Amino acid sequence: MPDVSVRLANATDRPIAERLWLMFRHDMSQFDALLPNQDGTFRSDRLRAAFTDADWAPYLLTSDKHPAGLALVRSLTGPTRVLNSFFVVRGARRRGVGLQAVRAVVTKHPGPWEVAFQDANVAAVCFWRRIAAEIADDAWAEERRPVPDRPDLPPDVWISFRVPEPPPPP
Repeated sequence: MPDVSVRLANATDRPIAERLWLMFRHDMSQFDALLPNQDGTFRSDRLRAAFTDADWAPYLLTSDKHPAGLALVRSLTGPTRVLNSFFVVRGARRRGVGLQAVRAVVTKHPGPWEVAFQDANVAAVCFWRRIAAEIADDAWAEERRPVPDRPDLPPDVWISFRVPEPPPPP
């Protein structure tokens, strides 16, 4: 299993996060049919919020000291945290990087969690159901919700689970 590290990204990490975001949005364009902006970038309001809004947190994922992905968490002060965006570069997939990274991110913020994905993204369907089962055993739920402002798209699949508080030190 590769050495995976997850840490809160800072302003110095932002250029790396922006490049990872482009790869993520490119992958997602297969499912949401959104094309790049005129300058070749994709909409990045979520990434910007993760670096500027106190209710968000950007995490940088590394594998063997190389950038391997990112995770954007929102609603840190709300009743339920949302893993808004999660991405692992293709070269690091199917090696346990994603599983280790998700565990590291969600345990930093115990309590209720939600994550959304698309039924058409078969790899994500398998991945997120496996994550929910490994983190919450049978105590997780799945539902479909319309994509806001996109009636042309099928509903997103939302998985909900709870991350327990760590036990107090002895």
